[in-house]
Amino acid sequence: MKRINRRIFLRRAGSCLLVASSLQRVSSAEVPTHNPKIRIGQIGVGHAHADKLAVYRNSPDYEVVGIVEPDEKLRLAAQNKPAFRDLPWMTREELLSQPGLQAVLIETEVRHLLDQAEACIAAGRHVHLDKPAGESLEQYRRILQSAQRQSLLMQMGYMFRYNPGYLLLKKFIQQGWLGEIFEVHAVMSKVLDPRTREQLGAYPGGIMFELGCHVIDLVLNILPQPDRITSFSRQVVTGQDRLIDNMLAVFEYPKATATIRSTGVEVEGFARRHVTVCGTRGTFHIQPLDNPSIRLSLAESVTDPDTGKVYRKGVQEIELPKYARYVGDADDMAKIIRGDKPSDYSYAHDLAVQTAVLQASGLLKSH
Repeated sequence: MKRINRRIFLRRAGSCLLVASSLQRVSSAEVPTHNPKIRIGQIGVGHAHADKLAVYRNSPDYEVVGIVEPDEKLRLAAQNKPAFRDLPWMTREELLSQPGLQAVLIETEVRHLLDQAEACIAAGRHVHLDKPAGESLEQYRRILQSAQRQSLLMQMGYMFRYNPGYLLLKKFIQQGWLGEIFEVHAVMSKVLDPRTREQLGAYPGGIMFELGCHVIDLVLNILPQPDRITSFSRQVVTGQDRLIDNMLAVFEYPKATATIRSTGVEVEGFARRHVTVCGTRGTFHIQPLDNPSIRLSLAESVTDPDTGKVYRKGVQEIELPKYARYVGDADDMAKIIRGDKPSDYSYAHDLAVQTAVLQASGLLKSH
């Protein structure tokens, strides 16, 4: 069977703790020539995003061959949901031995994510790993190293990577239309019900670890790994659980700062989720992230060389198509596995993000 290797340069200087390589390669080794669909399975239904399997079931790019959930209570609660209905339930060993299986979605409770991912990478399968990438940076680093050695995709489930507002922001930054970035501000909040609060309270990283990680991923694709991260943790709702529900992290750079806020108690949390990027030539504000709209301010007009669209000097509002979560992740994964494109996110980037998540959550000291 023909192996196709795709070479891409790491977009940032990788951590010296990763495999010493300036290249990232993702292979399409196991794409069957007789069947264009990618055979995929899922491990776990305990993650808040586990229902994303419906996107893969509805995609012409995938064939879902089975699902794993060793916890009987979780399995019984999930088996009649539309995302999982009529799928064969099996053990992990049975799933990994399915003929032609190429990729696995890891959607367990957070405490089990890394163990399941490590087993799938060891079995030579591409992985979509939901967030955050566990509490052990050492184990996550080890998994990334193994994936890199085998040219396997380790796609993180940060749900705004394919958001149209964020993709346009990336273009503005890459083209230099905003000038030198000196400030980034991001907010990711919601109101948590008592049951969810109790579940998340098991993790000492609090709401930043669970929810703020989404925008930390965005920030580290705008600015590099910071010189220092300072975490501020507060508990607003006391006496009912251990969840740290009001958190702020400050990322420090030589000429810039980034602030990330995440709470589990904000009534207008979904509507106020946003990312603001300020540069010397313009400001780009996306709000809300889940259904993006953009407020753009420019010192001078710019013209998109690809579309011919003119973004005029001054303030303007940009409306975008409604954003459907997970569709972009699934589409990109299919293209990467088939060798049609390289991954836009290096192993080094994902390690840097997880390092920052742990530091912003107060779980890892920032030097």
